[in-house]
Amino acid sequence: MANPVPAPVALTAREIHIQLADRLILDHEDLVLREGDRVAVVGRNGCGKSTVLKVLAGVENFFTGELTTRRGLRPAYLPQEVALEPGRTVRDCILDGAADVLALLHKYEGRQPGNPAATAELEAQIEQLGGWQLNQRLDELVSALRAPPADRLADSLSGGEKRRVGICRTLIGQPDLILLDEPTNHLDTETIEWLETYLARYRGTCLFVTHDRSFLDRVATRVLELAGGHLFSSEGNYTEFLRNKAKREEVAEQNEARRLSFIRREIDWIRRAPKARGTKSQDRIQRFEAAANQAGLERESDIELVVPPAPRLANRVVDIRQLTLELGGRTLVRNLDFTFEPGMRLGIVGRNGVGKTTLLRAILGEIAPTAGQIVPGARTEFNYADQHRVVLNDDKTVFEEIGEGNDYVTLGGQRLGIWAYLKRFLFADDEIHTRIGQLSGGERSRLVLAKILLRGGNFLLLDEPTNDLDLSTLRILEEGLCGFGGCVAVVSHDRFFLNRVCTGILGIGEDGSTHYEPGNYDYFVAKRREREDAARPAETRPRPAPPPPPKTAIRKLKWSEERELEGMEEAILLAEAAVEEIEARFAKPDFFAAHGHETAALGQELEAARAEVARLYARWEELEAVRAGRDVKSP
Repeated sequence: MANPVPAPVALTAREIHIQLADRLILDHEDLVLREGDRVAVVGRNGCGKSTVLKVLAGVENFFTGELTTRRGLRPAYLPQEVALEPGRTVRDCILDGAADVLALLHKYEGRQPGNPAATAELEAQIEQLGGWQLNQRLDELVSALRAPPADRLADSLSGGEKRRVGICRTLIGQPDLILLDEPTNHLDTETIEWLETYLARYRGTCLFVTHDRSFLDRVATRVLELAGGHLFSSEGNYTEFLRNKAKREEVAEQNEARRLSFIRREIDWIRRAPKARGTKSQDRIQRFEAAANQAGLERESDIELVVPPAPRLANRVVDIRQLTLELGGRTLVRNLDFTFEPGMRLGIVGRNGVGKTTLLRAILGEIAPTAGQIVPGARTEFNYADQHRVVLNDDKTVFEEIGEGNDYVTLGGQRLGIWAYLKRFLFADDEIHTRIGQLSGGERSRLVLAKILLRGGNFLLLDEPTNDLDLSTLRILEEGLCGFGGCVAVVSHDRFFLNRVCTGILGIGEDGSTHYEPGNYDYFVAKRREREDAARPAETRPRPAPPPPPKTAIRKLKWSEERELEGMEEAILLAEAAVEEIEARFAKPDFFAAHGHETAALGQELEAARAEVARLYARWEELEAVRAGRDVKSP
């Protein structure tokens, strides 16, 4: 069968050019988003991903080019920093995302009697937008995203709570196009997994920016890399993107090697400057000049993370004995016994608010235990990395913030110039003297990381270290921590990070219970599911998977099936046209007035037509599988 008909276009961007002062973000780029696309935008911190999202969302208009959307498209945008109007309740803030639906509901409530056609049309519009289930959907979103109670005031919310309300506000109206800027920030793993499932089933178009690699792998159907003012598109998820990027870079390196080799071969001939230059000589000179004037290959520089060498630990690092932590009358941790060993890299996981950060602060000695003891070893030196507690002075330059009056920093007893140190964190020459208030969120995160790691220590306690770091910086941070000679305890919701870094996972439950498993996060989740299944009544436990079917012989298409497959494309197009024809009749403004008595019959006809389309697609896949040799038949 020929390629299926492409999905309708939701958004088109042509020749989009975005430049802020001397900073080029997009250089006359094109972009097409189709219905059903789930497109991720990735790139270095500060490359302009959030700016591109704002332009496509219509929040900013400092661009040239043409930006068009499908008629009647209903977009929704989640910014990186969610702003809520003070004095309003969580419910009111969330319902802002369904303003068009609320307007229809208010119009319906205030309708005048005596016009059944107008009433029927209004009811159809509300039904199409899911307006009758609006309050139910609000309650479901608040519960699933663990947002604050609907009657709380926006003024009292933390940054993480505002973000959850912002996501609810983005999804409540069931928009056709969703633009999400770092949607997983401040969410726990269970909520992130819910959002992944929601977006995987979402029928509209989604464009999102995230550094959560597990989220990228499970949600994205296409990845756009923003680099050097250009968009590089890769079909598939993040893993496919990495493969395609490696191939693209290999081809670019080969082309650059050929260009340089050509220049080396031709330069001697050019220097001899032959006097008799005919047409061939002129062409040769022009080819040389074109190659010599071509911009060289721009290679991405990686961050060279400097994790200071750890002072030697004693055999005892930290012993936790029968620890209980209570806060505000609530038990966060109950009767925890745990021993940190040299070289251990512990991941601490659990829902937001269960006490993960409180446990780190108790280990540091900042919070006294309600019961039990925390006994650090004689040589244990803590370094607590909490990005939210490191205050940067926006009036200082990057150089001044790190140097604190010096021209060098000291790492493991060795001096290193501040310029050299900052360059390892990808700060360019002109950025080192930039004021901190002018940095992007990702650049500030890199600066915070650079400042934290200067403190040294042999026991690193990291509280959400991956927030706002770009993908390449995350990779280098992971490698730095894996090579660290001391001990690490990290609170994180980044499942990819936990899998790469951690040698064990400590889970904290909402009732204060704790459970430790050696190994990475995936192993921890698998063991947790085993415990949950074992705790269920026998009749509710999932049944074991049936044994695989016996090996069978591969069959070929029959002559009649080959003819059926050849005509399948036309049959599907005709079936889809029948569905569209019935849907078009329902969409007419005068439908209920002219055909109201046929509604039930036409509804049944529409369902039958849709079922026929589904049957034909299933049959097509079945026949294609047989032709590809994947279909089997028992001998």
